Amino acid sequence: METAKFVWMDAHLVPWDDANIHVMSHGLHYGAGVFEGLRCYETARGPAIFRLGDHIRRLERSAKVYTVGLPFPVEQLAEACREVVRANGLNECYIRPIVYVGFGDPNPFLAPIHAAVGCWPWDDYLGPEAYENGVTVKISSFRKVGPNVIPPAAKATGQYLNSILAKVEALTCGYDECILLDDAGYVAEGSSENVFIVRDRILVTPPASAGALPGVTRDTVMALAARLGYEVREEVFVRSDLYLADEAFFTGTASEIVSICGVDGRPVGAGEPGPVVGALRSAYCDLVHGRIDELAHWLDPIDA
Repeated sequence: METAKFVWMDAHLVPWDDANIHVMSHGLHYGAGVFEGLRCYETARGPAIFRLGDHIRRLERSAKVYTVGLPFPVEQLAEACREVVRANGLNECYIRPIVYVGFGDPNPFLAPIHAAVGCWPWDDYLGPEAYENGVTVKISSFRKVGPNVIPPAAKATGQYLNSILAKVEALTCGYDECILLDDAGYVAEGSSENVFIVRDRILVTPPASAGALPGVTRDTVMALAARLGYEVREEVFVRSDLYLADEAFFTGTASEIVSICGVDGRPVGAGEPGPVVGALRSAYCDLVHGRIDELAHWLDPIDA
């Protein structure tokens, strides 16, 4: 993976190879940390971070759920995202802010809290062919952890072990990605993506109560779909609804919008990216590159 030159760590820019933490850090041993994923896109007015404020506010909410205090104000963390993109001279990149518990005391309330922000070029999270051809998906044998086990509304480091188990299982079985069900058997989400199905031009996505992270890209797609005249519903659905959908797709900051063309060896719809996903992808591309004036407030120039 291509890297960058600098990482922002606790209010200082540090060379990429020197951006280290202590091996005894609480976050490393117990997964005590919260994080976000953002993207910066090139626009006619220069590089801009998409929905920066919404992501940093979600980071703050995740920290509250896990009682991990933010070591810096949200405004400073937002500026850190801009600063690290500027320092690395990147016009388009993925950005990863993280807040984690360091080394100092086995009691997490007494250990120091650190923050870091890195960025790097990352164009094809699900592979170079995913956008053109879609992906194949396996329904995982691992269930999504319940809301009274690990709160899905927060984006925390340790809870992604659930997703890793499911993703490794799917890859081992020859699929591109996985979908996890909740304990009731309803579709929750992918390993790091929200899920939508399309039936008769109606978009359906699981509610947060089914274990889905309230994704920023999910929210964006719901807004774009409404602008394009599609009805959008938040409803529970089961695996057979995926099998019988006209179209299905993932949304996420890393994956953006990617068609699901097969589930458990069954083609979804025509088995190729469909017209609804194509329209949404086109609108999303226009949006993040600054070509939809009414939604320009979602773009935060790095030189702001």
